Amino acid sequence: MKNYLILALAGAAAGAVNGLMGTGGGMVLLPILSLSGAVGEEELFSSSVAIMFPICIVSLIASAFAAPLPFRNALPYLLGCIPGGLLAGKFSHRIPIQWLHRILGVMILWGGIRWLL
Repeated sequence: MKNYLILALAGAAAGAVNGLMGTGGGMVLLPILSLSGAVGEEELFSSSVAIMFPICIVSLIASAFAAPLPFRNALPYLLGCIPGGLLAGKFSHRIPIQWLHRILGVMILWGGIRWLL
């Protein structure tokens, strides 16, 4: 029961971050999933994607009620996301977990520094 509460709180934190900023819920979720031991290292990133997908849909719906969604501005990114997501999904299991952690850490640092400057 305690583990379910921790996981539910992790989901709530990821949803809140994603809803407030439009992204970033996975950055909250990955460390919590890793520390909780609920998900094995091999399943960590795919589990995060599976959890974040419905959270993103909820955030999208909530945003649509608040303001019109700029699909025209998003279209070029969406077209690029399809091949990028397919390639990453196909090859990510070949990258050692430690490297995925490092890549994520660098991306979080880079994003944080950019937002601070």
